[in-house]
Amino acid sequence: MTLVANKKLPLTVLIAAKNEAINLPRCLEALKPAQRVVVLDSDSEDATATIAQHHGAEVVQFKYEGGYPKKRQWALDNLVIETPWVFLLDADEVVPSGLWAEIAVELERPDSRDAYLVRKGFHFLGRPFRYGGFSHAALLLLRTGHGRFEHLFENSPIDLDMEVHERVVVQGQVGQLKTALIHEDFKGLEAYIARHNHYSSWEARLRYHYLKTGWYGETTIKPRLFGNTQERRRFFKSFVVRLPFEPQAWFFYHYFLRLGFLEGRAGLIACQIRSSYIAQTRAKLYELKKGAHWSSTQNRGFL
Repeated sequence: MTLVANKKLPLTVLIAAKNEAINLPRCLEALKPAQRVVVLDSDSEDATATIAQHHGAEVVQFKYEGGYPKKRQWALDNLVIETPWVFLLDADEVVPSGLWAEIAVELERPDSRDAYLVRKGFHFLGRPFRYGGFSHAALLLLRTGHGRFEHLFENSPIDLDMEVHERVVVQGQVGQLKTALIHEDFKGLEAYIARHNHYSSWEARLRYHYLKTGWYGETTIKPRLFGNTQERRRFFKSFVVRLPFEPQAWFFYHYFLRLGFLEGRAGLIACQIRSSYIAQTRAKLYELKKGAHWSSTQNRGFL
């Protein structure tokens, strides 16, 4: 990594974390090229804060009280960030040396973009996935002050204090880096599935609002078929949510169309979990619709 060996890159890394003692050391050990590293904690019950300080990172405690903004947008709004660039990471993500080298080149270019999409290379059950279509790009590297997370219809419980599937909206030029992050969670399947159970509740409420009103919130990624990666994903999602067999469609997409079966048993499990997540989301959406119908019926009867 000769491009960054002798100097720090002018960026601040913001790491969203809560009870990430298992994942955090690998993440932090790969951040030596960054000028500043801040761990955004939420009163973790494990050694997250201690590990962060041991690796020379700053620790900022975030206390969520509901509404917008959540953790990462709160940090962008409230921390004094003097570096010209910000890099957004999760505690289960590792920046490889090739990505640092690519970032260094882009930051030194006189015509560098205002933000960059970075692919999250999906690792599952101890192996990197080449197939299945689980890796996706998100806007993670941006000029300080040049982007904000989507302001979606707010439906998050207090214990879900960070952005789930919200994306960063940037007014300006967006580029894309080639080298992928290493996205690998070592907490195990029980934690992975439990986390996605929370996410499916969040997404069900978001979908309920979208299907009633036709919009996700005040500021959102525009769905565009020929836009960047984020815009294309939002376009297809706005279509797929109305399919009657959406869980089966997602399984077919990941396992067959994106060749997930080539990942062996791990690929099958990943595709099944993805399909199950969508099925849970739709079941919770059905519950919301039935609850609203029951409530309106009761009110009409009372009146």
